[in-house]
Amino acid sequence: MSTAAAPRTARWTPWAWATAAVALTLTLWQVATVTFGWVSTARFPAPREVWQALGQISGEGYANARWLAHVLHSVWLVMMGFVVASSAGVALGLAMGASRRVEALVNPVFLVLRPIPPLAWIPLAIVWLGLGDAAKIMVIFVAAFVPSVINSYTGVRQIDKPIFEAAAMLDVTGSRYWREVLVPGALPSIFTGLRLSLQASWTTLVAAELVGAVAGLGTILNQAAQDIFPAMILVGMASVALCGWLMTQALAWVEARVTPWKAQ
Repeated sequence: MSTAAAPRTARWTPWAWATAAVALTLTLWQVATVTFGWVSTARFPAPREVWQALGQISGEGYANARWLAHVLHSVWLVMMGFVVASSAGVALGLAMGASRRVEALVNPVFLVLRPIPPLAWIPLAIVWLGLGDAAKIMVIFVAAFVPSVINSYTGVRQIDKPIFEAAAMLDVTGSRYWREVLVPGALPSIFTGLRLSLQASWTTLVAAELVGAVAGLGTILNQAAQDIFPAMILVGMASVALCGWLMTQALAWVEARVTPWKAQ
């Protein structure tokens, strides 16, 4: 006597869950602000008002530029500061982890500068470099540099001791030692530092652009706050979230291809 196969339970994909979460959030937002009026739209705008604000900045422009120009300017600043800071930070962290002498030389200075918040560098950056983009890139550099150094250093120190012993037995030295031992062993921790650096870059950028910027997502937030324009404030916040998420996904894509063994 044959038995019928049990029906399979449908499983939602991550994208399906994300879509459902967004739809639920928009529904609750509409209900709270428009349908029942639990939240005053003067304080927190309705979805339609935010959509209209997005249409305004995309077509007519707002705060000296259109939406795409603001986004591209902020992305360029983040990329400049992040790439330079992460490159220098990873190299320094690996060197500190690999050499006790380098650690003894650099670590005291690093420990003194590390507790200083990145935003505290803004006045000095303005004094040195003015109100232009160079000052903002400098502040982003400071914010992204520290996580890259710390996680790269930690990654080297977490490599198993037998790996170093095997490298010594095989006489792996020089650039080959860095290429085949230090960098591969520290890669997971390095990418953790890069994600933290990218997050710090966006957080610092918005704060830096609140002062003396002519374009950028921080400029949108600053101008909208002065104009008491909540819908445009949400447009700026959502734009920062979207750009940060896309760049994080791009970094995850690179990590998946550089460290394929993590997916196994």
